[in-house]
Amino acid sequence: MKKSPHTGVAEAVVAGAPLDTAVAAPVPEEPEPTTAPIDPADYGYTEVRRGVPASAARFTVTSPDVRDGEALPADTWADAFGCTGDNRQPRLSWSGAPQATRSYAITMFDPDAPTGAGFWHWLVWDVPVGDTGMDTRLPAGAVTGANDSGNTGYLGPCPPVGDLTHHYEITVYALDVPTLGLPASTPPTIAAFMMSGHIIGYARITGTVRR
Repeated sequence: MKKSPHTGVAEAVVAGAPLDTAVAAPVPEEPEPTTAPIDPADYGYTEVRRGVPASAARFTVTSPDVRDGEALPADTWADAFGCTGDNRQPRLSWSGAPQATRSYAITMFDPDAPTGAGFWHWLVWDVPVGDTGMDTRLPAGAVTGANDSGNTGYLGPCPPVGDLTHHYEITVYALDVPTLGLPASTPPTIAAFMMSGHIIGYARITGTVRR
């Protein structure tokens, strides 16, 4: 085998045969160029510390609106910040929480938001221990807290155009107290801090969005 310096094509030369009768070997196809994976460091990415203790048990949460690891449906997107979704909060069902559970809390958090501290989209606490799901109605006795926009209730995703893929962590926490004793006006970071000392279990499903 010898390689032509001009074409790069390998030529099979039959012993004793003139060059003009040489048989050319098939040219291997060039692989399609691939797009380099996104490096979060290129976006000034900062990892956010998790507020869940390592000892917390895992249980299960499911949703007819969210497939874990897949894109969130458009109607769950925000109707603000340049997005025109319906701002519909996902429906949730959960099971298998620890027996010592006395209430639940629910959050949706975006650790990829370009804030250096993530973004709280949704916080609900004091969900009675007898509840095993939530739709668009707030369970009796539960509290809907403020999100990071300063408004109360659910705020759907709306990441910056051209940013990396954002992951929206929807988490149900099992707490060891029946109430956190916090008003709805409690800032989300404070609410998350106060519940962190009472988490005995959690269940999580994550949706993604990229614009």
